[in-house]
Amino acid sequence: MASTRLKYLSLGVLVFQTTSLVLTMRYSRTLQADGPRYLASSAVVVAEVMKIFTCVLIVFKEHSYSWRALNSILRQEIAHKPIETLKLAIPSGIYTLQNNLLYVALSNLDAATYQVTYQLKILTTALFSVSMLGRRLGVYQWLSLLILMAGVAFVQWPSDSVADPEKEALSAGSQFVGVAAVLVACCSSGFAGVYFEKILKESKQSVWVRNIQLGMFGLVFGLFGMMAYDGERVRESGMFQGYNTVTWTVVALQALGGLVIAAVIKYADNILKGFATSLSIILSTLISYFWLQDFEPTGVFFLGAMLVITATFLYGYEGKPSPNPSRA
Repeated sequence: MASTRLKYLSLGVLVFQTTSLVLTMRYSRTLQADGPRYLASSAVVVAEVMKIFTCVLIVFKEHSYSWRALNSILRQEIAHKPIETLKLAIPSGIYTLQNNLLYVALSNLDAATYQVTYQLKILTTALFSVSMLGRRLGVYQWLSLLILMAGVAFVQWPSDSVADPEKEALSAGSQFVGVAAVLVACCSSGFAGVYFEKILKESKQSVWVRNIQLGMFGLVFGLFGMMAYDGERVRESGMFQGYNTVTWTVVALQALGGLVIAAVIKYADNILKGFATSLSIILSTLISYFWLQDFEPTGVFFLGAMLVITATFLYGYEGKPSPNPSRA
């Protein structure tokens, strides 16, 4: 009974995190407000600081709230193992790029289109798993990847709506930028996720310590990116320009969302994760249409969304762990 409750709780958490982050990020990037809009590069930096702080608190709790133990574990696992720590620089840099790209994508795409297209990360993760971890995919999984590509292609199919040519050209340009950002984010997500998994399997370090290491490099890369692209605006108005309640909500969801998923994912099987993805796509579509009012669904979009949802379930059909670690 308790196990069932935890499963449904994890389902609720997964749906809430994936849906709320996308919707609030989209809302924050399209909200008309007085003064300058917040800097996406700044939000990525603040999210990394939050993530590091949260992971340090978790490690502190795991060691019975002992400052001495916390200091010892951080020095032993980070300062005294520079090579192990440096291994995290690669996925951290890619994750920082990915986080910035998500802001670009949601500044140019509605939440529903973004949610469906971003499921291509299943494809990139599968391909990187095969090439980097030596996994083997079953027939159903390869079939699901083909269905997934077809579904995303349908979602990106241009609509036949009559519109002002100038606005249509502007919309097409934004759509191209948004889709390009999502595609690069999918590739970076797949590679960084598999690389991080490979590192975790090769060591016995706590996943929270690993996240602290990731966050440290992410903070450095994020600060560098912020000063490189928005340095002038930061010097003029500060890195917290344009911040409001919605912005802080987005930052908190981005920082804590991944950690929450890491905490509940052990209770969620592949079918449950499929349900979470499906519900998230449906909710994003409904809220984009009724609340944000930036999305006009078409029959082709619904066909594509259904194919993506089907592919998500089908991919998890043979996704149970195998006794042979080289197989999945």
